[in-house]
Amino acid sequence: MAPALQRYSRWDGSQEGGSPDMDEVFARLAEDVFHGWDFESALRRLLSQGFKDEQGNRLPGLDRMLAELRRQRQQRLERHSLENLFQGFEERLDRILTRERATLQERLGQAGGEETTGLRQKMIESRFRQLDELPSEPASAISALNDYEFLDQQAGQDFRELVEELRRQFAEAHFQHLSEGLRQMGPEQVAQMRQMVQELNQMLERRLGGEDPQFERFMDRWGDLFPEHPNTLEELLEQLQQRMAEMDSLMRSLSPESRRQMQELFSAAMADPELQAQLDQLARLLSRMAPQGAPSSAYPFSGTDDLDFPEALEMMGELRRLEDVERGLRQAYRGEPLPEQVRQQMAEVLGPGAAQSVAQVQALVRKMEESGQLQRGEQGLELTPYGVRRIGQKALGDVFKRLGGDRLGNHSLGRSGGGGDPGDDTKTYEFGDPFHLDVQQTVMNAIRRQGGSPPLRLEERDFEIVRSDRTVQSSTVLMLDMSRSMPLRGYFYAAKKMALALESLIRTQFPRDSLYVVGFSDYAREIAAGELAQLSYSEYVYGTNMQHGLMLAQHLLGRHRGGNRQIIIVSDGEPTAHMEGSQAVFRYPPLPETFEKTLLEVQRCTKERIVINTFMLESNNYLVQFVKQITRLNRGRAFFVSPERLGDYVLLDYVSSRQQGG
Repeated sequence: MAPALQRYSRWDGSQEGGSPDMDEVFARLAEDVFHGWDFESALRRLLSQGFKDEQGNRLPGLDRMLAELRRQRQQRLERHSLENLFQGFEERLDRILTRERATLQERLGQAGGEETTGLRQKMIESRFRQLDELPSEPASAISALNDYEFLDQQAGQDFRELVEELRRQFAEAHFQHLSEGLRQMGPEQVAQMRQMVQELNQMLERRLGGEDPQFERFMDRWGDLFPEHPNTLEELLEQLQQRMAEMDSLMRSLSPESRRQMQELFSAAMADPELQAQLDQLARLLSRMAPQGAPSSAYPFSGTDDLDFPEALEMMGELRRLEDVERGLRQAYRGEPLPEQVRQQMAEVLGPGAAQSVAQVQALVRKMEESGQLQRGEQGLELTPYGVRRIGQKALGDVFKRLGGDRLGNHSLGRSGGGGDPGDDTKTYEFGDPFHLDVQQTVMNAIRRQGGSPPLRLEERDFEIVRSDRTVQSSTVLMLDMSRSMPLRGYFYAAKKMALALESLIRTQFPRDSLYVVGFSDYAREIAAGELAQLSYSEYVYGTNMQHGLMLAQHLLGRHRGGNRQIIIVSDGEPTAHMEGSQAVFRYPPLPETFEKTLLEVQRCTKERIVINTFMLESNNYLVQFVKQITRLNRGRAFFVSPERLGDYVLLDYVSSRQQGG
């Protein structure tokens, strides 16, 4: 058997392997979230830069494609110029006038009878005066020459062709390829165009008025003028609006002088105010019916290669296609599906590899949605509650990898929620819950739902699970320092990751325990579990108001009177702010009142039998002395730890206290 033929091609960057592992991608996103990014920003960063998993599978970055689009756009702008759109017409007009003058001069010198010579001379001199009195502006000159009778037949023919060419370009400015249907653009064709535009406006007005637009009737009458042969009114509108947008971009990109010259040339060539009025009405109707999208762009051309009017319109189409592709890429950043037309444009502009890469990005986002990690909200893609839990599990898993599962009481990450004795109550199963199925209750749910009729079919909503119980319940407030020094010193990553890991540990291993998170800087506020993953640097201000944090923590723990109650403080410095009534007072170095009021709250916690465990990320002398006062008053524990071991110590201490019963 002959060996199979192999085909090889030049490497272009698109020949990658398979798609990256979704779990690895999510782990990368989680790391960015730990470092202070909100999830949407983390996702956009990953999609923009790309990603390569451990097996070498690559997710292409969209930034490279955007850079290529910008390069192509800049290349066009730096090469071409719009300053001489009608220079060719001016030169043609000059040649026509030069030829006519030469013919007049030749006729003036020819011999003839006295009587006829005098008449001819007067006629020639009259025409010379007409030419001498022509305005210098090409548009005004063309208007005057519309009533001029050329003596040179070739000059007259050339002038008529010049005017017809201007009319064709005027038609092209509003209707792409319309001139192909009209072939010539004499007065008869101008009148035909006027009638068509009038009936087109009537059709659009009927559409806006909720009436039958009679599109088929319009196309039966005028379809030959539209070589693209739109099958529906929507297709026709799309073509007209696209041309209107290209013309609008061209007008915006011209200098005021070039814009005025173009308008005057077209008006002079058409010499039909009624047609111009109908076209103005068409523009208004199309604007009313156009979808609200991005406004037309003005392009700053700076090159030296002059474009004529048709070339300029074609260039506007190219630049707008580049913009459409760029908008499509930005849609891909948000995980939105791309229309087929945009995908085709992307393949044309950037090559088939780019379109495949974007499809790969969208497939990954779709998988993450289908797995329940992402959902579409008002602001775009966002984490689901399950996605938030996955990030917490990632943080907890990282701690387990460092410590080994046995050092946390044999709580393996894969056995979430497995600890404790079964309780007496049950709950409806939710995605992510430990699957301790109450078989009897689950079957009863299915029987009630089906009304007792066989055969019995179980659905997810029938599942009932047994809640895990612990002999000792614990209520905890985690106080996170959110002052500006935390991110400046690089401690934010450790604190946020630890908080997510602790929340995941309690939810999965100790589901009867309660955890509250309080962030404190100049003021303290409660942070819901679902907000933890969205904490970012932008929230941080000066001030470490530990007093206000302790006040809020006591209020939250006041909801729980049984079991263990504790406060875990994570900070990098001594308190620098306290409350005066409802206002925070910040001073650095700290005021004596700040220490006094903070320690007063520590004493109140002690009276309420609330244990305070302090984890400090710095160890200067003032901080050490302050922490010693806390432990002396409260008899809790104090730890001075490095940021990279913060999660280890907090979780170990939490599990240890749970196993010891307090």
